[in-house]
Amino acid sequence: MTIIQIPDSPKPVGHYSQAIVSNNLVFTSGILPIRIKTSEKLSIDATIEEQLAVVFDNLIQILVEAGSSKDKVVKTTAYIVDGDHWGIVNHMYAGFFGSHRPARSIIPVKELHFGYKIELEAVAEL
Repeated sequence: MTIIQIPDSPKPVGHYSQAIVSNNLVFTSGILPIRIKTSEKLSIDATIEEQLAVVFDNLIQILVEAGSSKDKVVKTTAYIVDGDHWGIVNHMYAGFFGSHRPARSIIPVKELHFGYKIELEAVAEL
């Protein structure tokens, strides 16, 4: 098992890793719209599109650090605070992954940490 931590990024405040590599799979923790290199928190007033763009950027950085890529993602789980965001998330997700179609769940929830609109976790192959 290997712990993944983006070099020169602040360590997570909670008791978790940015990702773990185990048995040739990468398991990310939940990714919020907080810039991974600086810990800059996007405003909770930022649109779902702005928040998801930061989440996808963070995902790419984590996958690259682990030795993987977005084309090797096999499963994602997205938590959204408003079911009305489903269409936007689906559209941006399709644009991000292109012809690659990982298994996916989108789960509406009452609230997310810091008041954000989206949190994403992923599993990818190496």
